[in-house]
Amino acid sequence: MSFPRASGPGRKLILLGLVAALLALLSGCANVPQTTVMPKTEAAEKIQDLYVLIFWLAVVVFILVQGGLLYVLWRFRARPGHELPEQTHGNTTLEIGWTIAPAVILVVMAVPTIRTIFELESPPTVLANGLPPLMIEVTGKQWWWEFRYPEIKRPNGEPLVTANEMVIPTGRTVYLSISSDNVIHSFWVPQLMGKIDAIPNHDNRIWFTATDPGQYFGQCAEYCGIQHAQMRMNVIAMAPADYEAWAQRSSQPAQPETDIAKEGSEAFVTNGCAGCHTVEGNPTAIGMVGPNLSHVGSRTTIAAGILTNTPENLAAWIQDPQGIKPGSFMTNQHVRPHDVDAIVAYLHSLK
Repeated sequence: MSFPRASGPGRKLILLGLVAALLALLSGCANVPQTTVMPKTEAAEKIQDLYVLIFWLAVVVFILVQGGLLYVLWRFRARPGHELPEQTHGNTTLEIGWTIAPAVILVVMAVPTIRTIFELESPPTVLANGLPPLMIEVTGKQWWWEFRYPEIKRPNGEPLVTANEMVIPTGRTVYLSISSDNVIHSFWVPQLMGKIDAIPNHDNRIWFTATDPGQYFGQCAEYCGIQHAQMRMNVIAMAPADYEAWAQRSSQPAQPETDIAKEGSEAFVTNGCAGCHTVEGNPTAIGMVGPNLSHVGSRTTIAAGILTNTPENLAAWIQDPQGIKPGSFMTNQHVRPHDVDAIVAYLHSLK
């Protein structure tokens, strides 16, 4: 009994499979905003070190398994005049070997994995630069993030509140206390930390220390509803002096200075925006449903990170939020075009 040789289409299929595998490996090296392979904190480096170990173990396993498979395919390949090779069953030595080998590999992976988990669960005993940690309270909303800074006080004594963009100093340990006021979310900024769930009525904590100034992107990593994929966040790391300047500026109310911005302040109220949003310095705007917009003009994005904060995008968002982000709780207030321009000027003056 002889075996048929691999056909031309079969060889092409194998070649395409190898090309696809190579492209998949190369895609992991791409410079993308949400990459895990370029850590920027000690916590992220611990995760990356664990990933590298497991990756190379997987490479060794792949080479051994595929090498054995290729050897068998070559050694017992179909050749004219060769009969079906003798079948071997119940080889005790082989069965013991391929039972023990995976167990050893799993132990090698489990020990550093458990150690890393405990290290990330326990905040460092020596804080970065000897500074006390910066505490930030994170609340997952549908579908955006609220950040509360107990350390930074507004003139009324209340803590500073921002949305979707978290500003931190470099070289200082940051503690996040994370919860949710609706369903379970998951807070994840790959270059800074691992994933941590935001659970209603429960605080989870995570720590990290950013080393380099920059903007780091993340998003919700737990399915939470129709706009789960659009529930993004940015973490902006600044040099300590720049962070202190930001904190001082953000703790004070921003006031509109131009006539159209002042007109927009009134239009913001008359069109119902103040019923959902808070704006420090605008005594009528004390809504708690939507994001705090006190310094929204300084933010780089709007709509939970899906739009660049430009006048054009802000106007489009005001006019048709459901068209941009279906399912969001912001409704179309049918704002008149002139009022839209005024509100945009007002919000962009809040810096």
